[in-house]
Amino acid sequence: MHRPFRHTLSILVFAVGTFAMTQGHAQSPAPGRVDRVAALLPELDRMYADLASSEHLPGLVYGVILDGKLVHVRALGLADVGRKIPASSSTEFRIASMTKSFVAMAALKLRDAGKLRLDDPVADYLPELRAVTLPTTDSPAITIRQLMTMTTGLPEDNPWGDRQMAVDNARLEQIVGAGLSFSTTPGQGFEYSNLGYIMLGKVVSKASGMRFQEYVTREILQPLGMTNTRWEYTQAAPGKLALGYQWDRKQWVPEPILADGDGAAMGGLITTADDFARYVAFHLDAWPARNDPERGPLRRASVREMQQPHVFAGLSAKSTLADGKTLNPSVSFYGYGLTTRRDSRDVVITGHSGGLPGFGSQYYFAPDHKVGIFAFTNLRYGPVYRPTGKALATLIERADLGSQPVAVSPILSTRHTQVAQLVQSWDEGLGRAIAAENLFLDRSREDWIGYAREKLGPIGKVTSVGPIKADNSLRGTFALIGERGVVNVYFTLTPERDPKVQEISLTPGKQ
Repeated sequence: MHRPFRHTLSILVFAVGTFAMTQGHAQSPAPGRVDRVAALLPELDRMYADLASSEHLPGLVYGVILDGKLVHVRALGLADVGRKIPASSSTEFRIASMTKSFVAMAALKLRDAGKLRLDDPVADYLPELRAVTLPTTDSPAITIRQLMTMTTGLPEDNPWGDRQMAVDNARLEQIVGAGLSFSTTPGQGFEYSNLGYIMLGKVVSKASGMRFQEYVTREILQPLGMTNTRWEYTQAAPGKLALGYQWDRKQWVPEPILADGDGAAMGGLITTADDFARYVAFHLDAWPARNDPERGPLRRASVREMQQPHVFAGLSAKSTLADGKTLNPSVSFYGYGLTTRRDSRDVVITGHSGGLPGFGSQYYFAPDHKVGIFAFTNLRYGPVYRPTGKALATLIERADLGSQPVAVSPILSTRHTQVAQLVQSWDEGLGRAIAAENLFLDRSREDWIGYAREKLGPIGKVTSVGPIKADNSLRGTFALIGERGVVNVYFTLTPERDPKVQEISLTPGKQ
């Protein structure tokens, strides 16, 4: 019989600068952001320690990535209960379904190289699928994109799918060739499918001409410097493999270790905290879109494409903020091997969970806020999922990690100055130069003058013009600061080659 954490080792590392994306443009975290995150780390540590104790987690490793750097990693408990080997940031955990995004990334890399198209029928790559009878006569052919977005019509297959990892291609062909059962028509909606990702792995193998494991390792893991990430547990570094357990009758019972196989695309990767931080940083580094040279294993545009909401997955009407009280409804989508959630405050969080006999894992990252967090445990479906979401929400909401500002384009900067002049003077020449054809048709110049006088009059003489806050390259807001108050000026530009001002609004602001 073992009691949780009687013989454990805890490791705290707060080492800004120990990890940096070698392939990207990651900057050192701004000191203020680092300090605000650091102030909350003790609370996160207590939360995870309480979770580990209450849920009888044998071992637990979690980490925080901020502005491209692993700024905090902590290990609790044991990687190997029998030998009392403590968990550490270099312990190798199986991350289960968090593997799926790596396989989706491999498919996109092959797409970018012209080796496949996402709307290709899967049967072009897996001939055994041609024998499958689809659920209706008007069903569309199953495509690679549908495998990636889990819209094949195949049924949710946990936990059956968790046991298919070691199956070989001959058996997979036999399973598929014998016919499949569908819960819905292909393309109709989202339903979680491990079998779909097993088939995606086979597509990657066929399109690349090598086992998908080899392709992912060579084309994604190695370029990212993930040198301690692997598929086969027997290749783990001595004393570094986290063994999986279940908590049964007040003791940890070892789970059989699942071997690598042709079904491993659904959940076979084994990695460390140090390695996985590089992967999260790579996803964060894809934002914002920019003109920098491409240095990663996948184009930034394709990484951003992975994270986009491709299919509706669910609505959480009763979700709350990290305080557990304030309502914060959210809507969820599935992308390419990733889930994406947008909440009522317009915060976007992306990530994926993982669960297998012996393991539980979760990672989330917020691209607009340049922060991410992950957790691995070696307990059967270890419940790190909601706590990790709460941990990230705590950082975003209480460390004041505001969205990264949108860069001001040259044309927006130019129009900023011109619009500031126009709304104060309504100079006819300036109006002709910068106004779109609709501006003075929707409202006459005389009416614009009256509108501006009504809005600007209460603030008195304008003494200064505030900087522009860009919504995007052609839309933004700035402040006119007067003797007695502030007016916010919002304007949008047209899609013409020389963008003109198509809309202006003036609203009271705060001094």
